[in-house]
Amino acid sequence: MPELPEVETTRLGIAPHVEGREIVEAIVRQPRLRVPVPDDLIERLVGSRIGTLSRRAKYLLLPLEGEGAGSLIWHLGMSGSLRIARLGELPKKHDHVDLVFDGGAILRYHDPRRFGFVDWLAGSQESDPRLVNLGPEPLSEAFDGERLYRLSRGRRMAVKPFLMDNAVVVGVGNIYASEALFLAGIDPRRAAGRISRERYERLAAAVREVLAAAITQGGTTLRDFVSGTGEPGYFKQRLNVYGRHGQGCRRCNGELRLVTLGQRASVFCPACQK
Repeated sequence: MPELPEVETTRLGIAPHVEGREIVEAIVRQPRLRVPVPDDLIERLVGSRIGTLSRRAKYLLLPLEGEGAGSLIWHLGMSGSLRIARLGELPKKHDHVDLVFDGGAILRYHDPRRFGFVDWLAGSQESDPRLVNLGPEPLSEAFDGERLYRLSRGRRMAVKPFLMDNAVVVGVGNIYASEALFLAGIDPRRAAGRISRERYERLAAAVREVLAAAITQGGTTLRDFVSGTGEPGYFKQRLNVYGRHGQGCRRCNGELRLVTLGQRASVFCPACQK
């Protein structure tokens, strides 16, 4: 599943090609996505210009300027990707939606499993039910170890699913939670409420470090992730624990173990993570 760095990489990749551009055509080949494509989407889009793209958690927000101004909200789901194509480039089997811009660029949505969606944002971000209850962005000043410590008090759940709770902080999915806990030296099985403020400060710093590095390197190539310009991500080459169970720890060379927490696979080093 595309996580926050993959979505941010997509935003950075497509923004120069679509911001300020007029939509001259919209093509919907498959409207039956996780959320059905609105019947009036094409009518709303054609003739509008795209403003400055933004991201909230794993949602991409594309504001529209002109008559009928509003925003598109896009989610990549389990297998979706947005990339820039050019006029004359034939769509593939699972290319479900195209936005064609003046100048010839096409924003093309590809989603084999159709778990993603594109929808019309109803009202403001603050009122949309998909966005209103989200926690802070992990790279913002609103996220820190003090927040993790305060929200964790009395919580018996394991720290890894606690860290992956979007009400606590958004966008820390399975890959990056595993990597951050390794960097912070925290066992993912440890009860969230039994971790000190000092260790949560280290964990918050590790989350920021891992996510920033992944964004810089273009996300993680797992299966078929590519950026908005079609480039693969390279962060996978640096993964310390995720997907490496049974292999040697990069720090101590001890065998990495696999457990299941919150119905998600979790790999950790018993020697380095306490």
